[in-house]
Amino acid sequence: MATTANPASDLFSRLSFRRAVSPSPLRLPSQRPRTPRVSTAIVALHKRNPKRLKYASQRQFTRGDGGMLRVKVEPSGEDFWKLDPVVDLINSGAVGVMPTDTVYSIVCDLSNNDSIERLRRIKGIVDSKPLSILCRSLRDIDTYTTGFPLGTNQGQANIFRAVKRILPGPYTFILPAAKELPKQCIKHGSSTRYAKRRQVGVRMPDDPICQAILQSLEEPLICTSVKYLSEDEWILDPVYIADIYEPLGLDFIVDGGARIADPSTVVDMTGSYPTIIRQGKGPKLDWMVTGTDQEV
Repeated sequence: MATTANPASDLFSRLSFRRAVSPSPLRLPSQRPRTPRVSTAIVALHKRNPKRLKYASQRQFTRGDGGMLRVKVEPSGEDFWKLDPVVDLINSGAVGVMPTDTVYSIVCDLSNNDSIERLRRIKGIVDSKPLSILCRSLRDIDTYTTGFPLGTNQGQANIFRAVKRILPGPYTFILPAAKELPKQCIKHGSSTRYAKRRQVGVRMPDDPICQAILQSLEEPLICTSVKYLSEDEWILDPVYIADIYEPLGLDFIVDGGARIADPSTVVDMTGSYPTIIRQGKGPKLDWMVTGTDQEV
């Protein structure tokens, strides 16, 4: 005996099938598309400098026409994972720009002589100009220099203990170089001659971006501050740095925001007293002297 089809059941089945394969155009209130929120930071950035918006609104990793990598990182340290490609480039011999706790610096691998030579060409500095090193810790300073004076029983201050209180910080200390320091860092002239007085400036910047990069490397970085090519003046905006140095062969730039014209304080530790030869961001401490302090 044939079963009589139920019209209501058949209609319900057809509706269920249609709903499965053809969703209803109706949407619940919670499914309505949201209006994209515009970042107030980018709006403010655009008002301050429209040129910066081109870089600020792009993806995390962008390359210009010449192949230079641009990475924009928050100074707060929320997105340091973006720095992984930068670390890979440095290990591959790249020359690039990164922020410190003072101004931007051009950096490269300490042990790569070809990179050091290319850094000098990009910056336009002569072989006789010494380069500094960005150190990860006090152990690096002990490795590549003879270290800080420990003090004596005759009343000389324990400089090492005093320095530990201010590093990381905005200071560059000039120390006698150890044999582990590559000669390219203190090269003198275009031949094989090198400076007889082996000295080097060492830095431990108190900057989260800089420290994140350094701690991901196996050795320190060679560094020199970023300046205009024809003027003795620091470039503080990473966008302008990219515009000027990308055509010269720069491989990457880490954008940590604009800086202020306040370089590190340079202290010469090779004499009888720690002597300030350039006053900068780091304050003069009681165990430091200036040239006028030594005048009789």
